[in-house]
Amino acid sequence: MNTFEALNAAIFLRINADLNTPQWKIGAATFLADYLIYLIALVLIGMWCWGKEMQRNLALKACLVALVALGMNQIIILLWPHPRPFMVGLGHSFIAHLPDPSFPSDHATVFSAIGLTLVFSSVRSLIGWSVLAAGAAVAWARVFLGVHFPLDMAGAVAVVCLVWVGMQPIWARAGNAITWQMAHIYRLVLAQPISHGWIRR
Repeated sequence: MNTFEALNAAIFLRINADLNTPQWKIGAATFLADYLIYLIALVLIGMWCWGKEMQRNLALKACLVALVALGMNQIIILLWPHPRPFMVGLGHSFIAHLPDPSFPSDHATVFSAIGLTLVFSSVRSLIGWSVLAAGAAVAWARVFLGVHFPLDMAGAVAVVCLVWVGMQPIWARAGNAITWQMAHIYRLVLAQPISHGWIRR
């Protein structure tokens, strides 16, 4: 484990910015690290509000994979509270962050859950690959800015893959029913925008 941690730290230090890094690069990385996550909401809202039943089913499945994976993260944190780089005096940190455990990364979990679910479906694989590309940029930025180790990102992808596999038989049985129920609630709550044709029924 010591060798593994040493490799994790060495890769981190190669990516992490230093005090000579140009400010524009820090600013660009901060934007990626803090704001690109909102892309996920736009993708899911677009798929639900303007997509057909298959796209809605997929968007809902992606949401559930992300939520379950985030729940798994909390269990892992309790069992193995791995510190962030700045908590052990490693490298440089350029954005404020709570000194809480870093493994696995929640940001990487969300991007991986949505992106991989879409890619594995083959229905929205282009969007899925775009989400994964954005997630890779966010993962790099958060390591670059000193709030995560590379292992945190790899761990997030591993958790998502396990959750996705476990979700398959459950979704095969109950996915259509869950989607139908959510669509029914959606049509009741947003009846007026639907009637105006602003969003899909």
